[in-house]
Amino acid sequence: MKFTNTKVQMMQNVHLAPETDEDDLYSGYNDYNPIYDIEELENDAAFQQAVRTSHGRRPPITAKISSTAVTRPIATGYGSKTSLASSIGRPMTGAIQDGVTRPMTAVRAAGFTKAALRGSAFDPLSQSRGPASPLEAKKKDSPEEKIKQLEKEVNELVEESCIANSCGDLKLALEKAKDAGRKERVLVRQREQVTTPENINLDLTYSVLFNLASQYSVNEMYAEALNTYQVIVKNKMFSNAGILKMNMGNIYLKQRNYSKAIKFYRMALDQVPSVNKQMRIKIMQNIGVTFIQAGQYSDAINSYEHIMSMAPNLKAGYNLAICYFAVGDREKMKKAFQKLITVPLEIDEDKYISPSDDPHTNLVTEAIKNDHLRQMERERKAMAEKYIMTSAKLIAPVIETSFAAGYDWCVEVVKASQYVELANDLEINKAVTYLRQKDYNQAVEILKVLEKKDSRVKSAAATNLSALYYMGKDFAQASSYADIAVNSDRYNPAALTNKGNTVFANGDYEKAAEFYKEALRNDSSCTEALYNIGLTYEKLNRLDEALDCFLKLHAILRNSAEVLYQIANIYELMENPSQAIEWLMQVVSVIPTDPQVLSKLGELYDREGDKSQAFQYYYESYRYFPCNIEVIEWLGAYYIDTQFWEKAIQYFERASLIQPTQVKWQLMVASCFRRSGNYQKALDTYKDTHRKFPENVECLRFLVRLCTDLGLKDAQEYARKLKRLEKMKEIREQRIKSGRDGSGGSRGKREGSASGDSGQNYSASSKGERLSARLRALPGTNEPYESSSNKEIDASYVDPLGPQIERPKTAAKKRIDEDDFADEELGDDLLPE
Repeated sequence: MKFTNTKVQMMQNVHLAPETDEDDLYSGYNDYNPIYDIEELENDAAFQQAVRTSHGRRPPITAKISSTAVTRPIATGYGSKTSLASSIGRPMTGAIQDGVTRPMTAVRAAGFTKAALRGSAFDPLSQSRGPASPLEAKKKDSPEEKIKQLEKEVNELVEESCIANSCGDLKLALEKAKDAGRKERVLVRQREQVTTPENINLDLTYSVLFNLASQYSVNEMYAEALNTYQVIVKNKMFSNAGILKMNMGNIYLKQRNYSKAIKFYRMALDQVPSVNKQMRIKIMQNIGVTFIQAGQYSDAINSYEHIMSMAPNLKAGYNLAICYFAVGDREKMKKAFQKLITVPLEIDEDKYISPSDDPHTNLVTEAIKNDHLRQMERERKAMAEKYIMTSAKLIAPVIETSFAAGYDWCVEVVKASQYVELANDLEINKAVTYLRQKDYNQAVEILKVLEKKDSRVKSAAATNLSALYYMGKDFAQASSYADIAVNSDRYNPAALTNKGNTVFANGDYEKAAEFYKEALRNDSSCTEALYNIGLTYEKLNRLDEALDCFLKLHAILRNSAEVLYQIANIYELMENPSQAIEWLMQVVSVIPTDPQVLSKLGELYDREGDKSQAFQYYYESYRYFPCNIEVIEWLGAYYIDTQFWEKAIQYFERASLIQPTQVKWQLMVASCFRRSGNYQKALDTYKDTHRKFPENVECLRFLVRLCTDLGLKDAQEYARKLKRLEKMKEIREQRIKSGRDGSGGSRGKREGSASGDSGQNYSASSKGERLSARLRALPGTNEPYESSSNKEIDASYVDPLGPQIERPKTAAKKRIDEDDFADEELGDDLLPE
């Protein structure tokens, strides 16, 4: 009942809007109470009074109502509410005046607060307060900020260490890693003082220690690296740190401590979960490599057999074949080779062939033909072919009764696999094996069969045939097969080089240079063509161009004695002995025991007038090769010039042993005895020489002189023989004058046959003339016996580096040498740290 009365009272205070004409929807919008007209405020005395004075702010009359100017309903004891007017006579919110309800407004006016002071300006946006105060700056000296800054520095040092390592500056990388380690320890101490130990950044500590251990390892400071790895492994707070034992095993393997390496590899294998199959396979490969290096082939076989059964790969199959070769198991070698052949390459060649004429598809195909993925696939295929070829060359000679049968078995297996194109390469290797065994007929027969196959194999076979005939000096056949090789593959640099060699042998140097240039255009790294074109320019007397070629070749082959010697030779031809000596010194640094290079240095120093240096190099040359007549003659002449007759005797005696038919050396020995005062020994030597050469006039003259000085009776007999020989000589000269005018030339040719037998024209006569002139110019050497023979010594210079000075290199020869038997190669697959 109480609820009903209250509801009635509430309904009495609700005033509905007056009813209007329902037909006029827009009526009543312009009707308003005049009390709300602001235009009449100027005439409102009460409002003006309130504005000018504090009438509007005076406190309300306590006898009337509450402190607010808004009318609030006053609750009675029965719950009734009444509205009161404002103190200034304005209608209250929700009050009814003249039948119109005043609109509802906010309780508090905008910009009005109870705490506003009197006289304050109207400032609803608080613009008079000014700008907001700046944010409080962080204290840089706080422990937290110091820790964060130090942690940032440690991370930067680790990054700098890694970058230096990638750039190859290993020393700087190690220094940065050490600095990072020191600062990280300071960081840990500061963090322990500020926070609890649980808040230490373990990831940062792990990265610093791991980087430091890696830098120690690459700098070959293995003890420090192992200690650092031990710190990481023994710390139980680092999760999965046990895998680092694999890196410790790598270090022990480098130290050749194979037992410990295997131990740590197995410990690391136990730490790797079985789901990580690839990592387990790599660790097992390292175990297999360690067993191979330790010579435990049976254990290595077990490891590789397990790998080939779980996840076959090329390196494991290759090493398995090597292990079976080491233990000598023929059948297992065959099975291992078959497993290696069947390892999938996982290369899809079809995706590089456009199946349609769609331009977009063709564009995509062209784009991916040489991208990084394609290059990786090519490298993988090249590696597979290398392993297969090396394995075949290794096992072919031992798996059957003969190497030919072994090669035939390998060829049949390869033909039935995905590597069909390698079968022809194996046939070429078979021919090369025949060459090593000096069975040239079998090699030529195999190459002639291959010469009839497709263009690539035909070009390779014809190139090798051309090289064989060229080395056999059958230049016609060599040129024929070189033409076949060039026609089969115009871009084969070895074929073009061999063709240039055949033209060079026929003396057409300009045309040979064109072939060498074409070979270089096809392959700028063809060192044989570059070397041979340098020789060609030297033949054409274009020394500057020849020097440029050899200098370019020297930039490619830094320690090639042949190239260094050719540069020195060209400088000598350009009459620049100082540069020639400098380059020959580099040759000596590469091959310090080459006697011909040492004698060449002695000759150049002799031309420069430096006798002491010349003697040093001539003596070194004689020490390594005591049979060079030119060196022996120079040393003998040097000791005669310095009047060490006894020392000169031993060199001339050796020369007489090397050339027993030359009377000159025995006369020099006798002369040295005579000058040293040993007349009896000199007389005996002259008598012995006369018995060997009874028609030598000079020997008889000195016998007569010595016997007369010593008062011997033999003087008359030797004088009689001398007179008869001189008379015969006069008769012979008269016959020459009266009879044959050209006999003098033939006689000179006959007398110079000793030096012509060598077949070399490398400044032979000029050098022999210089040395003979040296002997004639010695004190007392103007006597007859010193110039008894018009024959020159065989003193022509022989190139210590083979026939390349007069003969171009053969490209195919080098190509054959590159196919050497690689039976010691191991597929070392150590996992990088």
